Amino acid sequence: MARINWTREAEHWLKEIYDYIAADNPEAAVNIVHLIYEKVQLLKRFPNMGYRYLPIQGRKIRIIILGHYRIAYLIKENEDIDILGVFHGAMEIDRYLE
Repeated sequence: MARINWTREAEHWLKEIYDYIAADNPEAAVNIVHLIYEKVQLLKRFPNMGYRYLPIQGRKIRIIILGHYRIAYLIKENEDIDILGVFHGAMEIDRYLE
């Protein structure tokens, strides 16, 4: 079974999402972070469930969607998974993944 590794960048983005939502509704912030974490855990069993991120060739970067958020991840050679970032759907993620 694949191991999940959260990069510093991904942890940063997740904290930003939490802080933004928590400013108005701390309970909703906890819930969305929990939902994101649970969605990512599915990758242990289904690593290819996300769609391929085509702008970057030669790397197995994929995206899964949860509500308004896109979770970018990399499947490594040893089949472990690096979570690269969690982005709001309105953000242009190309500049963060290149």
